[in-house]
Amino acid sequence: MRRILIARGQQVTPWELAPWAHLPDRYDVAYLLTNSNEYTTESLPLTPVRVRSVRDRLPKGRMGSLLAKGLRERYLGDADEAFAQVDIVHAEELSYWFAADAARRKKRHGYKLVLTVWETLPLVTAFRSRPARRHRRAVLDGTDLFLPATARARDALLLEGVDDSRIELCPPGIDVERFAKPHRAPDAHVILSPGRLVWEKGHQDVLRAAALLAREGSRARVRIVGRGPEEGRLRRYARDLGLADRVEIGALPYEEMPAAFGTASCMVLASLPSATTQLHPLDLPRTFWEEQFGMVLAEAMAAGLDILAADSGAIPEVLDGNGTLFASGDWPSLADRLREGPLAREPGQRVDYPRELLDRYSVTAMAERLASAYDRVA
Repeated sequence: MRRILIARGQQVTPWELAPWAHLPDRYDVAYLLTNSNEYTTESLPLTPVRVRSVRDRLPKGRMGSLLAKGLRERYLGDADEAFAQVDIVHAEELSYWFAADAARRKKRHGYKLVLTVWETLPLVTAFRSRPARRHRRAVLDGTDLFLPATARARDALLLEGVDDSRIELCPPGIDVERFAKPHRAPDAHVILSPGRLVWEKGHQDVLRAAALLAREGSRARVRIVGRGPEEGRLRRYARDLGLADRVEIGALPYEEMPAAFGTASCMVLASLPSATTQLHPLDLPRTFWEEQFGMVLAEAMAAGLDILAADSGAIPEVLDGNGTLFASGDWPSLADRLREGPLAREPGQRVDYPRELLDRYSVTAMAERLASAYDRVA
């Protein structure tokens, strides 16, 4: 039996790791879980291995996170035993500390390193911060097989200098059947905007479009699902736009997300490209981001929910000709597309997506891709 260890730092989520539960019995899968993990993992049917990281020893909140970066975040000594007992470690991204940690321990313990890659921008070193450059060197040297989530991420890896022979395309997977379960149609239109509450997810543009439509008499409600540092500002903005009584903002357990999709008239993913992170207050931004996949796109398609999405990053590739695209930041166009599309139909009306596309993004299909990758490196 091949032993697989998943390393995700404080970013272990039940939605990303769900496909690992569908691997064949010849794999024994566990994941590293720190005390400071940002998400609840009780619903994840995999074995957690409790370990500590530098972040666990620091105060909660933003200050503790900044200190962890300054102190070179890493898994602490009790993680070494977990790394020593496995055949394959599966981490993600070139510049994350936990991927670099796994790459640095690899020579000592002799496992193979597999890396999921979401990043769609080949930043090489010119636009990376000093810690990211350090992590990148270790990860590029230590990874045996790269699994980009999209063709766009694959092309970025090629420009990073990774040989094509070390790359295998591996889109993520969701529980298609669970999201496809029917729900009672809403009495009024609900515009769903799911995603972390940060500027680059574009929730503010959804509010602007809804406010423009409200001036025309639309009574559509907006439901923003997520958590993050922009929550307070989004609530204030909804009040500024006169939408306070028809906007709902807040996180949901992942188990309740199918109902959120099933009781909406459409989903909007209004992602914006962004440039963030500075080495010091007078420095220029060095880290750039665009939408790298958008798991909610696959979930919305499984739910038969009409999708309106920004033409950002990998979104057009993931939709594969389906849904409706608009230019990032063009909230008047978003309002037009809402008015002419889902808001012109009955609330909650479903749309059809190609079965082969839904199958591509299923947990079972991804489990097959993972098994193929593991067999290849082992």
